[in-house]
Amino acid sequence: MPDTEVLGDHVAALGAIVGPKGLLTGTDMDAYLTDWRHRASGTAQAVLMPASTEEVSGVLRYCARHGVPVYVQGGNTSLCGGSVPGKTGGDILLSTRRLNAVREIDPVSNVAIVESGLVLGNLHQIAEANDRIFPMHLGAEGTAQIGGLISTNSGGVSAVRYGNMRNLVLGLEVVLPDGSVISRLNGLRKDNRGLDWKHLFIGGEGTLGIITAAALHLHPKMRSRADALVSVASPGAAVQVFNRMRDRFDTKLMACELVSGTEVSLTLEHVPGLRFPMAEMPDWMVLIELGDLEADNRLQVGLQDTLEALLEENVVEDAVLCQNLRESQELWKWRHSFSEANKKAGHGIVFDPSLRVKHVPDFIAHATEAALDMAPWMVPLTVCHLGDGNSHLIMMTLHEDMPPAEVMADLTHRMFERVHDIIADLDGSFSAEHGIGRKLVDEMVHRQPPAEIALMQAIKRAVDPDGLLSPGVLLASGQ
Repeated sequence: MPDTEVLGDHVAALGAIVGPKGLLTGTDMDAYLTDWRHRASGTAQAVLMPASTEEVSGVLRYCARHGVPVYVQGGNTSLCGGSVPGKTGGDILLSTRRLNAVREIDPVSNVAIVESGLVLGNLHQIAEANDRIFPMHLGAEGTAQIGGLISTNSGGVSAVRYGNMRNLVLGLEVVLPDGSVISRLNGLRKDNRGLDWKHLFIGGEGTLGIITAAALHLHPKMRSRADALVSVASPGAAVQVFNRMRDRFDTKLMACELVSGTEVSLTLEHVPGLRFPMAEMPDWMVLIELGDLEADNRLQVGLQDTLEALLEENVVEDAVLCQNLRESQELWKWRHSFSEANKKAGHGIVFDPSLRVKHVPDFIAHATEAALDMAPWMVPLTVCHLGDGNSHLIMMTLHEDMPPAEVMADLTHRMFERVHDIIADLDGSFSAEHGIGRKLVDEMVHRQPPAEIALMQAIKRAVDPDGLLSPGVLLASGQ
């Protein structure tokens, strides 16, 4: 057991660094010690909420000197258990929620310099006020923070046009495990002063340093848009729809999402106030969003013509073209409600693979068959970012069908093994945009080449030689 007197000394010293507004102890920490899906939990001496880079530096300098492990948490929307501390009782959890300042908005250079605790939805509003957009959109944008999105290299529905978070970061300010600060927040598009070290921390999940601020790439605001929902007979037909949209509209294609009728039905059941625009629920459907800088109706006309051709060719079974902004917003509202609905409905075993687009139909077919063979009571839900091949499969056990915890744990392990084998056979990745966290640490060790693991271990040892930042996240403890 940790020495309680020593722990008390650490908390008092750290509390002096962050001040009374930046320190939580006892039951005040509860909301920070469990992830939002209540899948992962831990314990901590205290939750610290520094309000400046200097305070983060002071915390890490103290913890390095005294050998105190530190975990970092943004909006706590992780899907892989990486945002909560361990279970030793001696850890510190550092929340970035008070690091939420907007340091600079430069619409001429299309640069936003913001602190890591800024909520994504707030950045959307700030960009809008400056006639710009920050093109990262996902279901948790009302709570997800910029630092967490960078640390997991999040994707979202607009990655087909703008790429993952890595493509949107121009520079970072980071506090290293020893408390030193490195910063390149000048917002330059070209900067060849040695190694581009920001990429170590994009996707690093808080294991190499704590991101305190970022220079982000803004984009011009779209002046026109066109959205549609189409029903298709199969994922193979959905790929045909995507190919036609990409070839016809190129960079004007903002999002192209394949979803299963099972996912949409479950969402309409569990999230009130949603409207579905078709009379019957298709087995498979594709959501399409186009955007253009020109303020005219050419996109709407072009999308209608393309859909009519696809209907005539029997690639598409039915189509609904949104007639105004309200209908477009309604369409994407239920798309962004999937995670909320799944949490309410039951327990999902979630797969987050990245595949070549041509392999998406094979993955959906083979993985669903394999999973149902192991657990026929489960409901397969599919949500696929068609533009980049990120095909989420959620094997859902409804609350009323939930087996004992030990049965579910064993089943999850065996299903991971089987489905990840299918992903490997298709030369894909078992992690696309959710990160590794604790959930996939064993998969990293098992499936990645030893040379890759050795390289990551060497970088970790070089930057964090005592292994004090987020131990057990991304890499197994002791690596």
